[in-house]
Amino acid sequence: MSRRQLERGAALRGMVSPDGIVPLGADFPADGSGPDSDCHILHLDMDAFFASVEQLRHPEARDRPVIVGGTGPRSVVSSADYLARSRGVHSAMPMARALRLCPDAAVFPPDGAAYRQASEAVMDILRSVTPLVQPLSLDEAFLDVSGARRRLGGPVRIAAMIRERVRSEQRLTCSVGVAANRFTAKLGSTHCKPDGLLLVPTAHVRGFLDPLPVGALPGVGDKTEQTLARLGLRTVGQLARYEPDLLRMELGNKAGTRLAALARGEDDSTVVAETADKSVGAEETFDDDVADPDVVDRELLRLAEKVGRRLRASGQVGRTVSVKLRRADFSTITRSRTLAESTDVAREISAVARDLYAASGLRRTPLRLIGVRVEGVAPADRAHRQLALGEEDSGWRDVERVMDQVTARFGPGAIQSAVLAKRDENDV
Repeated sequence: MSRRQLERGAALRGMVSPDGIVPLGADFPADGSGPDSDCHILHLDMDAFFASVEQLRHPEARDRPVIVGGTGPRSVVSSADYLARSRGVHSAMPMARALRLCPDAAVFPPDGAAYRQASEAVMDILRSVTPLVQPLSLDEAFLDVSGARRRLGGPVRIAAMIRERVRSEQRLTCSVGVAANRFTAKLGSTHCKPDGLLLVPTAHVRGFLDPLPVGALPGVGDKTEQTLARLGLRTVGQLARYEPDLLRMELGNKAGTRLAALARGEDDSTVVAETADKSVGAEETFDDDVADPDVVDRELLRLAEKVGRRLRASGQVGRTVSVKLRRADFSTITRSRTLAESTDVAREISAVARDLYAASGLRRTPLRLIGVRVEGVAPADRAHRQLALGEEDSGWRDVERVMDQVTARFGPGAIQSAVLAKRDENDV
């Protein structure tokens, strides 16, 4: 969760009147005819997700603040539990500053595989309720439960059941907002964090929204907030009563129309079931800027192996390889090349990535970050590779699949390319 999201959550908790908001624990009819009868949209947000997963894996850290992130000189906080947040720690904060604020914190490096596994388990619970699940990230999703009501009862009962299953089956907590549209449901989950459930009945949406600061609306950044303040618009209620044509003149037609609608609690967006990834990538930020081409080439190979492994794990292949190269001054370039055939082979991905780096004009330029991405992703069974006449299969796909099996059984680093193994030996 970003600092701005935390500030919005604090504003919600501090300014929203409980009038008109049905409290958690209210008695709702089993037939769904209560005040939630037209509130078929749920927004689920896991509580301090990465940190909570680490607390499960490291019970000895449960009584201490928990921070997830790297420990290098340029590392930042990925996640923090609520105890650490109460001391001022937030995501994207430099780790050095976070540790000054919270010197007794237990710090764990991010473990993407563990978080994905926990996320998939939670999403499986959601999909057992309804196929209309739209994940926004590993730790949050929208659900449309209109089709599940006859089987499971009203939306609030469904939300309560989901929260109980997440707690009992995954030993994690989540917060759920229930409303008639996505926008209000998401604000509801923010308002009731952590570990809460909040229904915003349609009849009371304006009472819920009007006291909020305009910064609580999605799309209102610092610059837009300053523009609205200049117009005397500091609360959502003031914005809702402002002349829409004047708002469009100030913010532009699209942004003005959108904000005016949201301020009135109107949102016609729908829950769209998850679609397949369009790209798969990996990045590396160096502790110190790197100008040595050999080091960059090795890191491109390492990243390509991560990308290839993720493609194979998801049963996908891609056709376009791109690299991201960020200089020390944060200026960034990307280069890409489309292959004749789709691939999930790291050796092929890394060869293209290194060629793109060599042709970038930055071969000896100090780099802060590099990334490798494969785009144009599709299911592997729809993209059979055809060997050219006289071409022999290199066998690398089979080799890498064996490496996948070894890694799955013995963990990362159990087997790797000789080039990377040699680098690691030299670092010892």
